[in-house]
Amino acid sequence: MLNFKEIISVTLILFSVIDVIGTLPVIIDLRKKTGKIESEKATLASALLMVAFLFVGESILKLFGVDVSSFAVAGALIIFLLGLEMILGRNIFKADDHGAGSSHIVPIAFPLIAGAGTMTTILSLKAEYATANILVGILINLVLIYAVLKSSEWIENRIGPGGINILRKVFGIILLAISIKLIKNNF
Repeated sequence: MLNFKEIISVTLILFSVIDVIGTLPVIIDLRKKTGKIESEKATLASALLMVAFLFVGESILKLFGVDVSSFAVAGALIIFLLGLEMILGRNIFKADDHGAGSSHIVPIAFPLIAGAGTMTTILSLKAEYATANILVGILINLVLIYAVLKSSEWIENRIGPGGINILRKVFGIILLAISIKLIKNNF
């Protein structure tokens, strides 16, 4: 049932969409303002949101009369725009300004990690990949997210602003390619 190739694909797709490296400037700024990031709580909240949406997201779509393939194409368009945003350095989507919520779960877990792009991607992936492989991909990403949140200060010192910008552009190109593949496979 578990397929290594699918797990790697799901992991890379989610990693690109979640873009925890690209959100490092926001995470670093929040850490500087409040003194610390509650990595465990933010990661757990992200896990609950992503797994819940994996299992009940399709039911929510059926309630509105939308099939998964149509949602996958819509998700691919959002992923395409996110990729453009990352490459061009322009904000297409407006970020919500939530301030410092309790335990930083609100600004970090939602919308930074498990936001609309991630939820759309999870449902789009469900049209392409086995649920077990998606769960493993989510788990791998949660481990990476936790590691990045826990070591944001160290990463900031090592990569620097230029390195973070380069990573953001590389993941933007990957997102563009992924979005085109999703559109081709669901038309």
